[in-house]
Amino acid sequence: MNCFLRLLFLPFITLMLIKDLQAGELGPRFDEQDVVAGSNAAASKKTGAVKDGKPVLDKIVAVVNNEVITQVELDDRTDTLYKQFVQKSGQTPDRDALRKQVLERLITDKVLIQYGRETGLRIDDGMLEGAIGRIAEDNKLDVANFRIKLQQEGIEWSKFREEIRKEILFARLRDREIDSKTVVTDTEVDAQLRSEMATGGNEEEILISHLLVSIPEQADPEQISRREARARQAMDKLKAGQSFSQVAATFSDASDALQGGSLGWRPMSRVPSLFSGLAQSMKKGEVSSIIRAGNGFHIFQVEDRRGSKVSQIVKQYHLREILIRLNATVTENDARAKLAGLRARWQAGEDFQLLAKLNSEDENRNKGGDIGWVSQGESFPEFDKIMFALKPGEVSEAVRTQMGMHLIQLVEFRENDVGEEHRRLAAKQGVRARKVDEAFDDWVHQQRDTAFVEYRDKSLQP
Repeated sequence: MNCFLRLLFLPFITLMLIKDLQAGELGPRFDEQDVVAGSNAAASKKTGAVKDGKPVLDKIVAVVNNEVITQVELDDRTDTLYKQFVQKSGQTPDRDALRKQVLERLITDKVLIQYGRETGLRIDDGMLEGAIGRIAEDNKLDVANFRIKLQQEGIEWSKFREEIRKEILFARLRDREIDSKTVVTDTEVDAQLRSEMATGGNEEEILISHLLVSIPEQADPEQISRREARARQAMDKLKAGQSFSQVAATFSDASDALQGGSLGWRPMSRVPSLFSGLAQSMKKGEVSSIIRAGNGFHIFQVEDRRGSKVSQIVKQYHLREILIRLNATVTENDARAKLAGLRARWQAGEDFQLLAKLNSEDENRNKGGDIGWVSQGESFPEFDKIMFALKPGEVSEAVRTQMGMHLIQLVEFRENDVGEEHRRLAAKQGVRARKVDEAFDDWVHQQRDTAFVEYRDKSLQP
């Protein structure tokens, strides 16, 4: 079940005897260096936090705003990632370097979770259960047997649930902060199509890996010099014959570092813009020079190349909707409550088209909410996710877009030959995905740089 290997499972540690937080000039600090870990002996034995049946002191290795990361938490995650990396690549990364990388990931995760909580973003149990149900279905299992399968693979159910909750939260942050605000112009699409025509009309794909040594915002010349030296050290390792995945796991600050830096197969339209020009001429296995950008020093590798004729057959979805617009008197909670009531009436047997005609607040209400046939990328990004998950006849939960709150009904779907129309749509999707990838990485970097972080274990400081 390879879909589980990328998950970074969070340990659950009971933190006790933490003294009151005090805010100093640099931010919140904890008075105690140590906390008691594992008041539940059975759970704690898995982390090594219990000796002779008694809880032992667990050091705080970092403070992130007003929360802590403990040594047990860091060691547990490092052990998990080390085993996954060896299992996947057959190579053994430097454990001390990996531990630093894992701490940076834990810090970034905590910053994003705190931001989501502070801005009112919650992933309730209903949303979580729905996501787990879809994952189980993708693995051709019901939830009960899926849970048994996880246990057989040594994955605790409670940890899996909370990891999925975190993944959903990050996806919602990406949608809200970046995806919904990203615009792709006709000029950008035209430029991408011209690039494809220059390579014979086929959209070539490359298997690409990436390494980033980041530069903090407002870094001074000495900091920049140290980060450049680290990038050169990584390049020296590559030239000495170490695999890219091993060097990335040791040196990279990118979110994909712990997966060996792999970005997977990408059409040229989704290759990071600072590398796309070089990628056109690079050979299989070739590594780029160090590329300086605003956020740091980048190294890329083209692992493989393949041609990919853009299919002329595209899947289209026939949709209906009920829209409730938000304004000064109608809040998101008001709209959600109204749509939940309308969905309950549909579930009880009322006709969706009639409900749309009587309640929807868009121009399609007189057509029973009928939007018509829609392909991926032609409507809101939120619609794409919903229509892929629905079965014909089903109605979604409430979903928010810049227009307001919607209920979506999938009437039917079909595969249709759209020719040149699809080529343009595919180019637009690729450009959008590339822009969202880059913008979200920059946004995460900004959130991390503006957070208060104190390294209690100085040996782990970058």
